[in-house]
Amino acid sequence: MQIVKIGNYEVGAGKPLLLMAGPCVLEGYEHSLAIGKAVKEIAQRLGISYVFKASYDKANRSSYKSFRGPGIDEGLAIIAQIKKDLGVPVVSDVHEVCQVEKAAEVLDVLQIPAFLCRQTDLVYAAGQTGRTVNVKKGQFLAPWDMKNVVAKVEESGNKNIMLTERGACFGYNALVTDMRSLPIMRDLGYPVVMDATHSVQIPGGQGTSSGGQSQYVPHMARAAAAVGVDALFLEVHDNPAEALSDGPNMVRLDALESLLRDVIAIDKLVRK
Repeated sequence: MQIVKIGNYEVGAGKPLLLMAGPCVLEGYEHSLAIGKAVKEIAQRLGISYVFKASYDKANRSSYKSFRGPGIDEGLAIIAQIKKDLGVPVVSDVHEVCQVEKAAEVLDVLQIPAFLCRQTDLVYAAGQTGRTVNVKKGQFLAPWDMKNVVAKVEESGNKNIMLTERGACFGYNALVTDMRSLPIMRDLGYPVVMDATHSVQIPGGQGTSSGGQSQYVPHMARAAAAVGVDALFLEVHDNPAEALSDGPNMVRLDALESLLRDVIAIDKLVRK
């Protein structure tokens, strides 16, 4: 398996479990920093690597009027400051080719949203930056078909690639996770990530916004650890009920450490 470097961390091929976590979308500098600081402290206590995540723009909202975040210029400035303050790598989504160069100046990981995983120009441009590219498997895509996405990034000359499972469409307004996808995608030669929060999302389930079943996040995370993953992706908030995006599927900050302790224990057992 290819070992992927993110800042001072190494991911894959038996390297320690990586945590990518933070609020769904930036809700201001102070609030986002507070969540990142709390998550970093938990990660340090548990001895795992931590990458701060937050979106500067949620471009795929259910409603035109939904909160999208501060936008690329202000958002990247906030993420850059948080990166400096916390001293950890950072990841965020890129939605268009025109965003990639500017985002790569700040981000350690460029993330390709699931809906855009087949957008050739976007995937190739992200790869050309040399930054790690984390591609979320489309809800509409079989895990074995991610080989074509991997090939597009490789064509750019970049092999710092990670692949993320976040559920597959199961009829209308429902997702289901096929745990086979984790070893199938790992067999493509790159680290795999489990997005345990988006995998319990109910797309468009509240009419003008997505719903979710956050009570099942711990089950998804523990199950993924039992199958075997290289990284865990979680959206975290101190008060999900008041979150401006994806509240119904987020992990409460005060429940994070207990969940991670379970995941780490399972991960260590599986790695033996």
